[in-house]
Amino acid sequence: MSETFDTIPDDAVLSGRATDAYFDRTVEALEGAGRNPHVVAEVTADQFPDGEFEVFAGVKDAAALLEGRDLDVHALREGRVFDGGPVMRIAGDYLEFARLETSLLGYLSHASGFASAALHARRAAPESNVLSFGARHVHPSIAAVVERSALLAGLDGFSHVAAGDVLGREASGTMPHALMLCFGRGNQEAAWRAFDDAAPADVPRIALCDTFTDEKDEVLRAVDALGDDLDGVRLDTTGSRRGDFAHIVREVQWALDVRGHDDVDVFVSGGLGPAELRELRGVVDGFGVGSAITDANPVDFALDIVAVDGEPVAKRGKLGGVKQVYRTADGAHHVGLADRPGPTDGTPLLEGLLDDGELVREFDLADATDRCLADARRVDY
Repeated sequence: MSETFDTIPDDAVLSGRATDAYFDRTVEALEGAGRNPHVVAEVTADQFPDGEFEVFAGVKDAAALLEGRDLDVHALREGRVFDGGPVMRIAGDYLEFARLETSLLGYLSHASGFASAALHARRAAPESNVLSFGARHVHPSIAAVVERSALLAGLDGFSHVAAGDVLGREASGTMPHALMLCFGRGNQEAAWRAFDDAAPADVPRIALCDTFTDEKDEVLRAVDALGDDLDGVRLDTTGSRRGDFAHIVREVQWALDVRGHDDVDVFVSGGLGPAELRELRGVVDGFGVGSAITDANPVDFALDIVAVDGEPVAKRGKLGGVKQVYRTADGAHHVGLADRPGPTDGTPLLEGLLDDGELVREFDLADATDRCLADARRVDY
């Protein structure tokens, strides 16, 4: 364990220590009985397609967990939008991965939940600038998971600095209410100017304009304070004080336009979800979305053995036998047995990930994003 924070170190995950206790008991029982069958196991959320598509994410971490072990692994591509059937298939001696199930499902479940929610936000405002602002709602050890999932789903950026270090991307952000409050009521201009003086030249000058007085008043004061240096304003008004937020934004836009400042962009944030994005996308230039992504439920993946020593098996309620999933020409998902012909217009989606433990796939986030957005359009996500 970490000496300071309640986090599980990498070596505990890779060694199989980050597992549920009953897998330890299982390994002990099998080893004691001298049994270690060759199995095929599949990760699934739903057995059959039901029209509820989700985004597959977390594959990069899952591959890192399984790499170097005597396993063959097939999986959907990162960013693929899926509906029913297996998203991953693992073949090998059971004891090779028995203790890894807990971490494997965690990597896939959490990231896929974040990505699915982020895609809903992206699709709600497809032409707007949408940033992920939700890292403060999750344990800091998974902030990079949130932000990578948001980028995978097509969001334009994120706010978490350390996540940017992990992902090789620059974090976005300008000022919080804390800066405004530190200068105090009546001194908003001093706060905006202090930000302008201190921020690097490549940081957009976006002033937070809803701290002490109404949004239009603070926006016009920010324009007077920063003049042509002002790139935009952000309204982060809490839901309890908004009233008709779209009307407020239109009033702000009008006040800017009538004074010749229609080049000042208006960004909004604060508890916004897909419904609010759809309502506001025609009157604002961009959004910060937080809890709508981070509050997403993890995708309820399970891992089930479907074949033992070449024979199909399944527990009650699950489907035995090794499977393949297909995307058909109409955008639908199809599940079938891997040793049977698939639909004539179907593209198989389970592709090689590890061959005898060796990684046979590269991870390119831009490619995954393109795949995700193309899939979303194809299935009308």
